[in-house]
Amino acid sequence: MSTEVRVPTLGESVTEATVATWFKKPGDNVAVDEMLCELETDKVTVEVPSPVAGKLAEIVAAEGDTVGVDALLAVMGDANAAGPEEVKEKPATSEPKATDTVDVMVPTLGESVTEATVSTWFKKVGDTVVQDEMLCELETDKVSVEVPAPTAGTIVEILAEDGATVNAGGKLAVISGSGVAPAAKADAPAAEAPAKGGKDVEDAPSAKKLMAENALSRDAVTGTGRDGRVMKEDVQKALSAASAPAPAATAPTPRAPVPASDAAREERVKMTRLRQTIARRLKEAQNSAAMLTTYNEVDMGAIMDLRNEYKTVFEKKHGVKLGFMSFFVKACCHALSEVPDVNAEIDGTDVVYKNYVHMGVAVGTPSGLVVPVVRDADQMSFAGIEKKIAELGLRARDGKLSMAEMQGGSFTISNGGVYGSLMSSPILNPPQSGILGMHKIQERPMVVGGQIVARPMMYLALSYDHRIVDGKGAVTFLVRVKEALEDPRRLLMDL
Repeated sequence: MSTEVRVPTLGESVTEATVATWFKKPGDNVAVDEMLCELETDKVTVEVPSPVAGKLAEIVAAEGDTVGVDALLAVMGDANAAGPEEVKEKPATSEPKATDTVDVMVPTLGESVTEATVSTWFKKVGDTVVQDEMLCELETDKVSVEVPAPTAGTIVEILAEDGATVNAGGKLAVISGSGVAPAAKADAPAAEAPAKGGKDVEDAPSAKKLMAENALSRDAVTGTGRDGRVMKEDVQKALSAASAPAPAATAPTPRAPVPASDAAREERVKMTRLRQTIARRLKEAQNSAAMLTTYNEVDMGAIMDLRNEYKTVFEKKHGVKLGFMSFFVKACCHALSEVPDVNAEIDGTDVVYKNYVHMGVAVGTPSGLVVPVVRDADQMSFAGIEKKIAELGLRARDGKLSMAEMQGGSFTISNGGVYGSLMSSPILNPPQSGILGMHKIQERPMVVGGQIVARPMMYLALSYDHRIVDGKGAVTFLVRVKEALEDPRRLLMDL
């Protein structure tokens, strides 16, 4: 029984593509969803997976051919069918059958995430594993993903070592049920896959044409395709960089020479993908927003008294401790309803006002700062908020947060007080227009009723985008938060 492999939908207004690379040849056995070939349009590169498990019987569209949407690319046959170049009589062999090995593939990484870095292998070649046992951990821009063993057996090959970058759907390793590594094909070259950036990598046809038209050297282009192959957009970037004057202000400052005695005591460690993303987003916030911070202080006495009075019965009824965060979330939701600009965002020349509050709560993890989102926090009870924050915090520390749980926030709270911070200016989490910084509770002398008394005080800091939030709105927001925290009854009465 044969199955046709056709060109998938290429995107809005895109009607044709060029067959850039075939990863398989007629006669190769392939697993379901294993990548067969790569198509290139004028905008994106599209990978075509196998719709079924079987043998590639025929390639209809060769590399360099132009094909339309739904055009026939290849034909898949039964895995047991003889390929076009197979000999009819095969000598007896003790080699394990193809079905005896199982590929370990990169799992789905999340919406818009196409690649990850192999962070840690928990197993090595030769190790025996049971089904669902953790093999390795992948790291994306935002989350860590654990890869379990799809079957019990022995790891006979690891294709992506620690530190390697892998694409979604790529192959990580091979597990053999018999524990015997499959023998290499006799006619296979010693190095079937050239090293990344090597001269044997076949560049995309459209890229080669564009380089020829512009007399651009292959060495002047950095390939971002599979195995370092040059894509059309890589050539376009190189041409743009060559024509644009390099601004002196953005040139990196050269590192001063380090004495040999100091160099021996230094350690250079590559930034994790998460840390790179944090650095990039924080810098983007500073570059794109007109960021300003306003400060106030709040007497935490009323909140602390209320917690002490009800914490036991609260935990007994709801099964979660009553913390400070639920009070701050509630106070911010209350203030955002009065100053909606702080809960809005700029989109081009439009201001998008949110008629909901998706509250981001910054959480420090061993890998860096992440911001899980409590959705519709304005509709939740104190107990509901505490339970959700506790759940998200635990998942964040274990690296189990999904992409969806960290997207869509409309406002953020960051609690530097848990680390002892007395005062800071938090940086916006774009495209949000406001972030509240909490700090350490510290007793300070305050004048109350004409008397100097020691009160538990906390500094509050609101950083905001001055392009959309005026100074009056920012100060009003912070005052409303202060009033709600110093007299929690206002939250109940919507005052």
